[in-house]
Amino acid sequence: MAAESHGPDLVSAVVLLGAAVVAVPLFKRLGLGSVLGYLVAGLVIGPYGFALFSDAQAILHVAELGVVMFLFIIGLEMEPSRLWGMRKQIFGLGLAQVGVCIALLMGVGMAMGLPPVVAFVAGTGFVLTSTAIVMQMLEERRMIGIPAGQRIIAVLLLEDLAIVPLLALVAFLAPGAGEVTALERWQAVGIGLATIAGLVAAGLWLLNPMFRLLAEARAREVMTAAALLVVLGSALAMQLGGLSMAMGAFLAGVLLSESAFRHQLEADVEPFRGLLLGLFFLAVGMALDLAVIAANWATVAIGVVAYMAVKALAIYAVARFTLASHREAVERAVLMAQGGEFAFVLYAAASAVGIIDAQANAVLTATVIISMVLTPVMVILHDRMVPPEAPSLDGLEAPDHNEASVLIIGFGRFGQIVGGSMLTRQCSISVIDTDPEMVREANAYGFKVHYGDGTRLDILHAAGAGRARMILLCVDDRDTALRILHLLKDEFRGIPVLARAFDREHAMRMLAAGAEEVVRETFESALSLGREALIRLGNADAEADEVIATQRRRDAERFALESSQGMEAGRRLLLSHRADWLGAEKAGETPR
Repeated sequence: MAAESHGPDLVSAVVLLGAAVVAVPLFKRLGLGSVLGYLVAGLVIGPYGFALFSDAQAILHVAELGVVMFLFIIGLEMEPSRLWGMRKQIFGLGLAQVGVCIALLMGVGMAMGLPPVVAFVAGTGFVLTSTAIVMQMLEERRMIGIPAGQRIIAVLLLEDLAIVPLLALVAFLAPGAGEVTALERWQAVGIGLATIAGLVAAGLWLLNPMFRLLAEARAREVMTAAALLVVLGSALAMQLGGLSMAMGAFLAGVLLSESAFRHQLEADVEPFRGLLLGLFFLAVGMALDLAVIAANWATVAIGVVAYMAVKALAIYAVARFTLASHREAVERAVLMAQGGEFAFVLYAAASAVGIIDAQANAVLTATVIISMVLTPVMVILHDRMVPPEAPSLDGLEAPDHNEASVLIIGFGRFGQIVGGSMLTRQCSISVIDTDPEMVREANAYGFKVHYGDGTRLDILHAAGAGRARMILLCVDDRDTALRILHLLKDEFRGIPVLARAFDREHAMRMLAAGAEEVVRETFESALSLGREALIRLGNADAEADEVIATQRRRDAERFALESSQGMEAGRRLLLSHRADWLGAEKAGETPR
């Protein structure tokens, strides 16, 4: 009986996980992104698809914890000094964007025939960008740590802060709002400030001692429970104080960002964050009410297009006014043109106090959800229509009929060490690399490095490949290295090529392509570390050298066998060596 009573919950969990497991990899493989995969999967399994779920709002309320945990992790990466440095962006750029967008979107609502108060609520709700979608997009695009991404995060933080006064404004605009006294309003503000102060005090004086005590207990599950307690407790405290749950979690993360337990907390919370954030996107897809859209399709369509277009233009204008480049302004407008999850809260509050009716609430909610669904599509179109930004080549020289005995292609951490070896014996070298920043940095340290792409034949000629006595191929990308090697062997026959390889398989492919010598990038350093470890364990230098020489010889035998007979032959030899070692151990020759 108990098993049967819990059966539906288990089925629901399996369906949700199955939908995510099928849809997300499929959509990512198609180049459509994980967010759109979650949204479409939610629509398919929701009330208006296969109807496997009937109450999307219940799932959405639980899944909002994913957004909360996401903000906590972002907070862990924002030290207080760094956040203080962003204050002008938060309260300058953020206020400017929110203010301009509210004014223009209110005008859109009035142009659509809405009364001024309703138009204000509708536009204000749409101004609040989806933190979940934008942060996920920033993470996938690796923008969180760069200045352009930091400016978007600053605006999102301001919008999280704005939800509190906006909810108060909705209550003020409600019919009969005069019944709420000024004293009550000031009490609400005081409670909010006291909540923030209490959370800051707890973060400064309680959290680190608590985690130190728990760490001494050496109970991993308790540390995980404590991490979740901090996230959910701070979110609950903010909610009880009339503030945003996500804001509370973010503040807790900031307060712990300089803690010794920062990385442990991030590792503990990350799995829950990923699952719940995925569940949030699934629930948004489920909440898309197709019946409301069908009954009011013209209003919803006009609203989505008008609100998204005007908001995007406003974001672009504010970005350009604050001296952002055209490329950054367009990207920010595309990423932030949608409404967000806080709109649901604002519209529900306006409906509860009588500003909008249930029908208007449903239409506005559908408008926001469709804008959220369209955002990944817009980002894909943007990426395909806007070419990638070409790196700045200011101050960089291209190779021009270089004359040197050695040509080095690729001057990263591997190529720099190789080049240093050549220079110590006064060998003349010609160096090319495709990373402009690295080229500038190398030139600043006295190296003569030219900017050039080794996959281009004209660049190789200009770099002196045809006049060099030797070519050292040191690029760190496997496919690029093979492409350059084929080009070198086709065009510059007779000039030896010594190459860097990523691993055994890559080394075999490089040798098969004609490289005279191949060195795996980690092999010799691993042997060196192994030798040092043997000596520190009490083995004599000569014994350690013998062990390393034996390992190098056996690896060369295995490599030669794999090159001629395939990987399986090398595996058999490896097992044979392991059997020899076990036999020596049984004979009493166990190494120290």
